[in-house]
Amino acid sequence: MKNKLPLLLIAVLFGVLPSCEKPEGTGGTSSIVGRVWVRDYNADFSRVVSEYWGEEEDVYIIYGNDSIHSDDAKTSYNGYYRFNYLQNGEYTLFVYSKDSTFQSPSARVTVKQTINITKQGKEYLVPIITILD
Repeated sequence: MKNKLPLLLIAVLFGVLPSCEKPEGTGGTSSIVGRVWVRDYNADFSRVVSEYWGEEEDVYIIYGNDSIHSDDAKTSYNGYYRFNYLQNGEYTLFVYSKDSTFQSPSARVTVKQTINITKQGKEYLVPIITILD
């Protein structure tokens, strides 16, 4: 019986350690930051009327392989947004944009960026997300 005890402890240890790995989401020390740029078009999308940093735009984040968004943030007056306290893993950010192809029944499409957090305590910069209005 004494010889089997170390084997049992090793089996339990290897069974518990993988479950301690934290999935994507909050509880970490990393951040994702970025900006939203708006191209304001005329009604038929044939001409850009103006361009500016997106103020009060909704930015959504999906943790890992979730099927719905996990959190959201509003952009500041200068188009910046931030998601704090994130674990390592893959994150998808998206913003709704007008559909210039007129193919979407809702007249909106999503503009997405995916980013991988690989190190804690770091700020990850997302490329500018450009949307149409």
